[in-house]
Amino acid sequence: MKINRSILTLLLVFVTTMVAQVQLRDVTTCNPMSPNKNGYNMKVYEYEFVDIRPQFPGGERSMINFINDTREYPYNAYRRHIQGRVLCSFVVGTDGKLFNIQVIRSSGDETLDREAMRVISKMPRWSVGKIENTKVNVRCVLPIAFRL
Repeated sequence: MKINRSILTLLLVFVTTMVAQVQLRDVTTCNPMSPNKNGYNMKVYEYEFVDIRPQFPGGERSMINFINDTREYPYNAYRRHIQGRVLCSFVVGTDGKLFNIQVIRSSGDETLDREAMRVISKMPRWSVGKIENTKVNVRCVLPIAFRL
């Protein structure tokens, strides 16, 4: 079975970047519906430190297929032959929705960074992370590769 080199690289990077040093962190999140945009703190656990980890519906292979089907190479980056990898962070909520999507390591090109965030924002609900059978918010890190 022949495996695409970029898919193999994506899997390798995904697995190696899941290692985190902090088990629990407080994240200040802003409620966009609040008229004064007050923030509130929430408990977010790191991916490695939960009993049941959140998962994309269908597993890693389905997630890679979703990324490959959804990702659209930005026209200007394609024309200028810009390649790179965007390392994104997001939180899987207790309802499975993804939020707090952000770039933690840029590719060096803003259009690739925005596209990576767009792809993650289009993902369906994930299975929820749990600690001792209690649903918790879990922070995940995911690389999105752009190769020509």
